[in-house]
Formats: sequence, C-alpha cells, structure tokens
Amino acid sequence: MENNEVRQPDEIVNRVAASPLRTFDLEEFYTPGERVVLNIKPWLYEGLMLKEKDFRQSIKEHTWQQYKNKYVAVVCSADAIVPTWAFMLVAIALQPWAAKVVLGDPEQLEAQLFLDALATVPWPEYRDAKVVVKGCSKVAVPESIYVEVTARLMPWVTSLMFGEPCSTVPLYKKAKNA
Repeated sequence: MENNEVRQPDEIVNRVAASPLRTFDLEEFYTPGERVVLNIKPWLYEGLMLKEKDFRQSIKEHTWQQYKNKYVAVVCSADAIVPTWAFMLVAIALQPWAAKVVLGDPEQLEAQLFLDALATVPWPEYRDAKVVVKGCSKVAVPESIYVEVTARLMPWVTSLMFGEPCSTVPLYKKAKNA
C-alpha cells in the first residue's frame, strides 16, 4: 500500500506476508529418491561372526545393480563384532551404483542427506535476519537437523523462532549490544 493510499476499514491485511520474517523451510532440502537398508547379517557365519573368505564371497555374489541411484543405509542387525574393513568392502561394492552410502540406520542416512544439502546454504545471507525455522513438513526431518540448522543460523541471525510465521515459538534473540 502506498503512503498516500487510504486503507478501507474492512480491508484484510496479511501481516505475515508483510513481516520481515524469513522462513527457513527444511523441506526444501529434502533429497528425493529411494532409500534402502542393506543388512550384512546374512553374510556372517551363523549370523554371529565374520569369516573373511565367506564374507568376500557374499559380496562377490550379491546383485549390486539393485542399488542403482538409491540411498543406502548399511547396517548389521546381529550383535556381532564386525571389523571396519568389512564395511569398507561393502562401500566399495556399492560405490558404482548407489547415489549415497551411509553406515547407519535410515535416520542416520536421512540426516546425512540433509547435511549434504545444508552444506550448499550461503549462511551469511541470513546476517541480521529474523528467521523462523518451519516446523511442519510433508517429509520427515530428523531432530538432529533442527539442531544443526540452529547452530548454523545462530552466528548470523538477530532472532530465531520455530513453527510457522503466524504462530512461532521464540528461541533466540541477539542482545542489543552484541
């Protein structure tokens, strides 16, 4: 509305749209694609211990093409001691096929995908901004990512909130003399 315009008494003003708040929507950093879990337990001797020759044979016989362009969480559901090199061999076998390989459960995979996407954010662009980290999302965002975004925004913002621009929970406000 221009300074010389007169607002009609029944005119509805969208105060959220006119607000200086910047919304940080983590849904925008979701990496689309299929996620799968590769459990190496079946490749252990009696599901309990790793025999190198048998393990290498299992890797050789496995159909790795099924992981083409997928995001893979590598796990071992057995309560067994698995040497580090075994997971490294699995990663080597997956490398030509998978879009991403993470040692850990699906939530750790998801967190790593968000971290990779957040690495592209030009954080200084949030200097002196009032930011609300959007709380509702159509995709599952690991809680660890909310903590990570908080840590990355804190050096730059003047205030940080959580929720929706129309209903926020204040989290941080920079001191006036800081």
